Formats: sequence, C-alpha cells, structure tokens
Amino acid sequence: MYEEFFSRRLAQLRAQKGVSAREMSLAIGQNSSYINRIENQRAFPSMQGFFYICEYLGVTPGAFFAASDPAGEGLGQKLSRLTPQRRALVEALVDQLLTPP
Repeated sequence: MYEEFFSRRLAQLRAQKGVSAREMSLAIGQNSSYINRIENQRAFPSMQGFFYICEYLGVTPGAFFAASDPAGEGLGQKLSRLTPQRRALVEALVDQLLTPP
C-alpha cells in the first residue's frame, strides 16, 4: 500500500518537473533504469537515495509525503497527532538519519 503511494508520488512529481525517468536517473548518478524500477515497485531507494531524489525534484522530504497517503492522511497530519515527547523522538531519529556515517 505505501510502496504504491511512494511510486505514484515519485512519478507525479517527476512528471510535474517534465523529465523522463531515464533523465532523472542519470542526473542523480544512478543507472538509467533506476527511477523506472522505483516507479514500477521493483526497487526502492535508500534513505540517501531518497534525499537525492527530493533534492533533484526540488521538494523537501516532508513535501514529498505531503500528499495524502493511502490511509487518506498526510505525514504532517500524523505527526501533528503525536505527543510532544513522541515528536521529539521522531525528530531525533530524523537527525540521526541525516548525520553522515
């Protein structure tokens, strides 16, 4: 369910930018079929790959997920329902993911 959302959202944002899957793949330093495989749910990017995709598309990771998810609720809406303590845990996790190894 979420894999399908991710794939469709990527295709939507790429189409809005007006680039082919091949062009985008090569522009982010991947093989020519990389984006096509993601859009067809045959592969999914690493966290670092996801950040490259967002950078290329000119969107933040939050904006990537801002469209409704399969459950009809955007990521921002879900995060807003968390307690302050749980939001802090999510923020700490994101900070760790963004810290280079």
